[in-house]
Amino acid sequence: MAMPAQSISQLVTAEELPRLHVPGKTEELVRGHLVVREPPGTRHGAVAARLTYLIADHVYRHDLGVMCSQDTGFKIESNPDTVRAPDVAFVSHARAGQIPARGYAPFAPDLVVEIVSPDDRPGEGLAKVGQWLDAGVTLVWVIDPLRREARAYGSDGALTLVSAEGELRGEPVLPGFVFTLADALR
Repeated sequence: MAMPAQSISQLVTAEELPRLHVPGKTEELVRGHLVVREPPGTRHGAVAARLTYLIADHVYRHDLGVMCSQDTGFKIESNPDTVRAPDVAFVSHARAGQIPARGYAPFAPDLVVEIVSPDDRPGEGLAKVGQWLDAGVTLVWVIDPLRREARAYGSDGALTLVSAEGELRGEPVLPGFVFTLADALR
């Protein structure tokens, strides 16, 4: 039975999150607090699907690990819990065996892709990138379809700005993977 989100006044755990459901919304957990958002728009979903296809083709052709689709949760902090759900995620074979049959993987993916929605606030996006990197993500791509640009954040502190005609590279997470941003945004 789903618990109504409006009645929650205490911190929520990752184990409780699947029982919380706000019809027609998406939920994440940030330091024990429920974050409820509108579902992403159609353009957002189309870009996410295209990126998943491009990355997955490389991942599965080279047997590198597993792909996770839009809104798959990962528990990246504990006590209080944070469960984040990227738009696209890659987990290498080295950790794929740790993905539980139920609940959320207790680690961050190797690669995370976040797609900017028109109503997203820049500060929230940067905070999310910081959480991903702090949790151990090696590479975070933030794709902005409206501005037709991307930012690649590396765990080593590197930041690369990519224009629509530019290339995003998967190194060191996805050896040999490269694609143009324009190809992902078509």
